[in-house]
This record gives sequence, structure tokens and C-alpha cells, in this order.
Amino acid sequence: MYDILIIGGGPAGLTAAVYARRAEKSALVIEKDAFGGQITHSPRVENIPGFVSLSGNEFAEKLVDQAIAQGAEFEAGEVTELRRDPATGGFTAVTEFGEFEGKAVILATGAKHRELGLAREHELEGVSYCAVCDGAFYKGMDVGVVGGGNSALQEAVLLSGLCKKVTIFQDLPVLTGEKKLQEELAGKDNVEVICGVHVEELLGEAELSGVVIRKTETEECLEVPLQGLFVAIGLLPQNEPFTEYIDLNAWGYADSDETCVTKTSGVFAAGDCRSKRIRQVTTAAADGAVAALKAIDYIEGR
Repeated sequence: MYDILIIGGGPAGLTAAVYARRAEKSALVIEKDAFGGQITHSPRVENIPGFVSLSGNEFAEKLVDQAIAQGAEFEAGEVTELRRDPATGGFTAVTEFGEFEGKAVILATGAKHRELGLAREHELEGVSYCAVCDGAFYKGMDVGVVGGGNSALQEAVLLSGLCKKVTIFQDLPVLTGEKKLQEELAGKDNVEVICGVHVEELLGEAELSGVVIRKTETEECLEVPLQGLFVAIGLLPQNEPFTEYIDLNAWGYADSDETCVTKTSGVFAAGDCRSKRIRQVTTAAADGAVAALKAIDYIEGR
């Protein structure tokens, strides 16, 4: 039996593993996709303390190497069920490859960006899901934002201060974000809003050169030249298998505060799967540290 089972191998989960091992607690990190999480999709990252610039993959490798050096163990697989032994209070994480037992559990399952589902979406350089992360790379360029809710409008506001032109593509007839954000964007000369359109195709060879949009009313298709496209159509928290042990808010995030404590003793939520206002690699890592320390306190009866 491990002291701590960590479900999710992104920055939150890997940081939790480092903190657990520093306290001489055994830790197993279980990850269903790539160790490192969503950051591995970023070709260049410049907002992580201590690094001027590096790729998301490089950062993920450093995190994994650090956790391994501390003695954390790793398993690849998807946790489909979490069980609790009423006699011992311990937990069993069930995967397609086996079952793993732990005294405490840290859920660091993250949240996936909703994608457009278009060909070469992950291959083309120039498609991003985070303006805070990548907006500076497109200074002085023409970019697009897909979406019309608060997240998309906030991305557009940020980008409008960096980019030559920002075009918002909304599939509904109107924007759905807050009126204040809409008014702020309406006062910017370099922002154009196109409602009632779907992004149908990504253009370009290795780098994005534009998009094809389709008007929903007329089915007319148009090409719009762009150097960057920011997709902001929502997030999908990965909490579904664990609803017996955690409360969820209206959007499916673990209803936990900055202590990372959940309604179940011994279960903690860290990173992007948790209810929070800011989701960045640094805030995920901070959650990992807090959750690990709370899990250690739980194991030691403090």
C-alpha cells in the first residue's frame, strides 16, 4: 500500500509527488495520457519562474525527472473507479492494468480544453488554447479567437493590447459574455466580431496561415488570413469517476477551496480539476504542494 495515490501526472500531480517524497511518504502517480499534462502541448513557455524560455515538453521532462529522483513511482493507465475500504479507510484506484492501494488520494486530473475537432489542430503551429500563455508570441500579428463567452472575450481583450488585429468568431447570433466585456471590446479599433459562423478548416503547412469560416445562415464559406488562432470554447474537468467522493460545482469542477480539501477525509483535489479562478501551471504546482502537505497531515493524524 502506498501512502499517497496521485491521480494525474501534470504539474499539480508531479509537484505533489515531490512534496510527498520529501516527507518520506511513498507516492504513486497514475496518468492516463502524457506525463506532464496539458503543458506538453505548448511549444514555448515563458511564464514559469526560473526559466526564461523552454518548451512544454522540456518542462514536463524536468518535472518527471525531479519526481523520479525523489523516489516517486509511476503507472500509465486511466483510473476508472475509486473504492474505499470501510474497515481500513484506505483507497483502491482501479485501472485497466491493475489496482493500486493508498492511504490517501490526490485528484490532480486536470481539465481539458474543448477542441474544434479539426484536422491538424494539434500539428499546426499557431493554434493555442491560452492567450495568457501564448499571446506575447503574436505581438503585432493578426489573430482570431473562437468563442463568444466570458473566457473568449477575456482572451480577446488581452490579445487586443498585443496584436495588430483580433477577430472573434462566434457560432451563435450574438456574443454571450458579460456586457462589460462586450462594451470594452466594442471600443477597440483593432477588434472585429463575426457572429453566426463556424470555423470549418485550418489553413497552412507547418504554421497556421488562416481559417475557413462558414456562415450558418447562407452556408457561404470565406477564408480569413491569420497568424494565430485562440480556441476558447470551454473546459472539460476530468472528475467524472470520482463524484462519490467529491462535490462538484455547476461546471463540473471539484468544489474545494485553497486548502484542496474535499468532502471525503483522505481525498484532496489539486490543479485545474479544482474550482478556482486562475488556471496556470504555477497555480497548479501550488495546489500540488498544498494537497501533498494536507495529505501528509491526514496520514500522520494531524
